Amino acid sequence: MEFIKDIKSLEEIYNRPPGAASFRKVVHSLTPLYRKWIMSSRLCILSTVGPEGVDGSPRGDDGPAVLELNPNTLALPDWRGNNRLDSLRNIVRDPRVALMFMVSGSNNVVRVNGTARLTADADLRARFEKHGKQPATVIVIEITEIYTQCARALMRAEIWTSGDSSVELPSIGEILAEASQGEEGGERYDSEWGARAAKTMW
Repeated sequence: MEFIKDIKSLEEIYNRPPGAASFRKVVHSLTPLYRKWIMSSRLCILSTVGPEGVDGSPRGDDGPAVLELNPNTLALPDWRGNNRLDSLRNIVRDPRVALMFMVSGSNNVVRVNGTARLTADADLRARFEKHGKQPATVIVIEITEIYTQCARALMRAEIWTSGDSSVELPSIGEILAEASQGEEGGERYDSEWGARAAKTMW
């Protein structure tokens, strides 16, 4: 198998310049319509990079996934998770981030690229308070560019229209048991997970 090693070879394969709209859609701060789209998104994927490699992490909320601090700045709460801190470790060492915002039912995705810093500022954390709890930290993202993603990928996947595809998937307990040679996971893990997650959602 041969691999593509230079940009010229890559461009020769595709042999067609991108359309004008693929560049004209790019902005560098929140516009009214991009703001409406992003604030309708309850789920985004946060991508970071660090010395150990890259990380992609889903971030979800029961309302907008992010808060607008100003037209150039977004704030993303770090609600309770598994405490691996992969994304946060990366941000502390390398500020480059990318976010993909999705809205249920839409095949479009809005992407934000920028730089991020991590804060435990009490006033900012308090702005996210829910059910008497606050995020441990907040990711503050300075926007470099915002643009829409072509809808073809989600259209091909029929992610919103193909029904429930999860019926025969292995459970997390089964995956954990396999990965740990039976030392963790299993049926007990699965049976306890739902109640545990509900108590520690925020």
